Amino acid sequence: MSADKHIPTGAEAVKPYNAGGAKTEQVKEMFDSIAPAYDFMNTAMSFGLHRHWRNRAIGMATEALRRNGMVSPSEVLDVATGTGDVAIELARRYKEAHIMGIDLSKGMLEIARRKVGSRPERSRMDFEVGDCLALRWAPDTFDLITVAYGVRNFERLEQGYAEMARVLRPGGVLCVVELSQPENRLCLAGYNLYSRHIIPLVGRFVSGDSRAYTYLPESIAAAPQRGDMTALMERAGLRQAVWKSLTFGAVTIYTAVKP
Repeated sequence: MSADKHIPTGAEAVKPYNAGGAKTEQVKEMFDSIAPAYDFMNTAMSFGLHRHWRNRAIGMATEALRRNGMVSPSEVLDVATGTGDVAIELARRYKEAHIMGIDLSKGMLEIARRKVGSRPERSRMDFEVGDCLALRWAPDTFDLITVAYGVRNFERLEQGYAEMARVLRPGGVLCVVELSQPENRLCLAGYNLYSRHIIPLVGRFVSGDSRAYTYLPESIAAAPQRGDMTALMERAGLRQAVWKSLTFGAVTIYTAVKP
């Protein structure tokens, strides 16, 4: 075995479909499959709270930027942009910023482009296929990078963080929103019932993909959470990594800064 052979651990080892294929390709296939149902399922699964979580995350990112001397970002990258909700809100908030959204799934990006349509922010927004494990930009390109519900889908999580750290400018902020498991035992019991039984049933019916919404709770449970996640960020070269859980711990927001 070569010295640099990567052995998947945690969420890296949890794949949407079969054990044999690469996770990156399976994630792309999954999101292409569920793209038409994605926005409906996001709203239904979170009871509409995903908008509140998104806004809190952008607010935390803005605070972190200001603490590091940046009033407003000029270049923003939204990784795993999906159908573009976070990218659109970033463009609405940061009036002078250029927003780049990347995703593995062409199907998700097609919906994002349609949603942007003729919005006034359209001239400052771009979407393209891209993989966070191999970003095409030079070091020190972006003031802010966001990832909403995407890092547990990375084939190599620490490499993804290192790549994002590479393209951040000094003083730039990484903001991650990720689903998580409640720490309170009573909340966790209710969460497990909902996430492992109700969501897969509804997801299978709405999306037609029998595996995608079973993969969801499995990948959440396997992903690093809270202090373990901020430790990964720090190992990738980021600093001031902090987390805040919302809605009884069902979602956690992380921010970190490039020194």
